[in-house]
Amino acid sequence: MDSLESFLGQVGGIVWGPYMLIPLLLGTGLYLTARLGGIQIVRLGAALRLGLLKRHDDDAEGDISQFEALTTAMAATVGTGNIVGVATAISVGGPGALFWMWMTALLGMASKYSEAFLGVRFRTTDEVGEKNGGPQYYLERGIPNAFGKFLALSFAIFAVCACFGIGNMTQGNSIASNLERSFALPTWMTGLALAALTLVVLVGGIKTIGKVTAGLVPAMILFYVLGALYILLVNIGSVPAAIGQIFGSAFSGSSAVGGFLGSTIMIAVQYGVARGIFSNESGMGSAAIAAASAQTTHPVRQGLVSMTQTFIDTIIVVTCTGLVIITTGVWQEVDPQTGQQISAAIMTGQAFSHGLPGSWGHWIVTIGLVLFAYSTILGWAYYGERNIERLLGHGAVMPFRVLFSIVVFLGCTVQLGVVWNFSDVMNGLMAIPNLIGLLILSGLIARETRHYLKHDPRLEASRAEIEAFMAGDPGWEEWKISERQR
Repeated sequence: MDSLESFLGQVGGIVWGPYMLIPLLLGTGLYLTARLGGIQIVRLGAALRLGLLKRHDDDAEGDISQFEALTTAMAATVGTGNIVGVATAISVGGPGALFWMWMTALLGMASKYSEAFLGVRFRTTDEVGEKNGGPQYYLERGIPNAFGKFLALSFAIFAVCACFGIGNMTQGNSIASNLERSFALPTWMTGLALAALTLVVLVGGIKTIGKVTAGLVPAMILFYVLGALYILLVNIGSVPAAIGQIFGSAFSGSSAVGGFLGSTIMIAVQYGVARGIFSNESGMGSAAIAAASAQTTHPVRQGLVSMTQTFIDTIIVVTCTGLVIITTGVWQEVDPQTGQQISAAIMTGQAFSHGLPGSWGHWIVTIGLVLFAYSTILGWAYYGERNIERLLGHGAVMPFRVLFSIVVFLGCTVQLGVVWNFSDVMNGLMAIPNLIGLLILSGLIARETRHYLKHDPRLEASRAEIEAFMAGDPGWEEWKISERQR
């Protein structure tokens, strides 16, 4: 097992290294940003208004509201990456890693828009009347040749593998270990309860998942962010210096704990991008699966709503975590027993404990991590289910739900060194076929996006108005036909 863990670690280093996935992620995001005219900046206000305030399109086809699709995708992304992942990036890459997480998010919003747009644009209706979409469909339908099919099947296989790792066992393990450490709750007990809760929700399908995440995700984010904002207000005098450290070390490199872990600029970039994509999943294609189930009157509208997920996840939640770690100085603390930097696994908890009175910091991080991780399990269960259906048919969905719930129990009760490395590799491999597909389909994305936004720049058009100004457009007519196909 040690040899396997080491091998997977080496593979993960290649996949997430400076010559493979990092330039592909950043390059794709930059290219799409240019082709879409900076859509993530120009249309952010309208997208937030549609997704968070209006929350749904009237008289639109789909399984769940736009807001529920957004929270389902956010459930899968707002997880341990927002707590432990940020600490890992800063502990190794220094404060500058947070800057590169921001850059990944900013460019990733264009990728997130594009994949969500395609998820709706090429979605189909399955044999039970539910919408199906995501890279496992749009790569094949949008690139109608053998290469497109290869990309689609590759994504589906990697996504199923990833859902059992990063979306299941690692999240369950984080929940169980934190509850054991905080409340002396046996891991097997947590595993049984978590597996049962997961199965109950999954049996209800996407409509139940959407309702659960629509209530859970906003509450857990608000709970966590308010705690962080309190700490930042108390330490408001340290915030400007922290921001200066972030920008300064992003381009000059910095060292953690008196030089124990040297951090070059490349390490800051590598860990910032890797942890950033781990946190917000922009470019991985996963969020497109949730977007495809949304009740929306046009693919552009859901693409813009889905884009706000990256903004909320990284620009808001990750930033709060990072600033708390830096302003409290915890990232430079030394473990008195080892003389080394404190573990990233407890760094965020230490920062909140330093910043909040009494035991509040400990409770907020523990409860936040439990809620974040559980919501991630639900979101990734849906991603895995849709890809299993693509590979094996609808009959495999219920056995998958049962197996997924059983694996949750296993994740709570076993050591996961190999699983963490395996998850990193699968996450990276998921992104590669999707990013290639986004580049190939970028012309279609840009063309149809410009046409729609020319007539409805503020996303306020009714269904009748959309039907009127889209009439005769080839892409519109193709979408209306294809999404009814089984």
